Amino acid sequence: MDAAKLQAIASLGGRKVPPAKRAFSQNRRLASEAGRKGGLAVTAGKRTFSLHPDIAVTAGREGGKALGPKQRSFYTHPGLASRAGKLGGSAPRKPRGRSKLNVT
Repeated sequence: MDAAKLQAIASLGGRKVPPAKRAFSQNRRLASEAGRKGGLAVTAGKRTFSLHPDIAVTAGREGGKALGPKQRSFYTHPGLASRAGKLGGSAPRKPRGRSKLNVT
């Protein structure tokens, strides 16, 4: 069966259940655990963000925009922002390029 037909069949299953009754919309902890488990199933060297840092940067920016300014940690915890700023300025720079951990 070709990939397009498989995708069409798979998408039908998700549409049959209303969003309010989907398990992950009801239980954030369950969704978090499932995401973590799925992420661990892929080796570090083959994860999209490991292979494509530009995608990771874009995703991080979009994730930051998803919350309003008053919901962001640094807005509600000025002490945390101050500590992060101090640590960020003194943190050792990581070398660019492939790290020893990502070698496959």
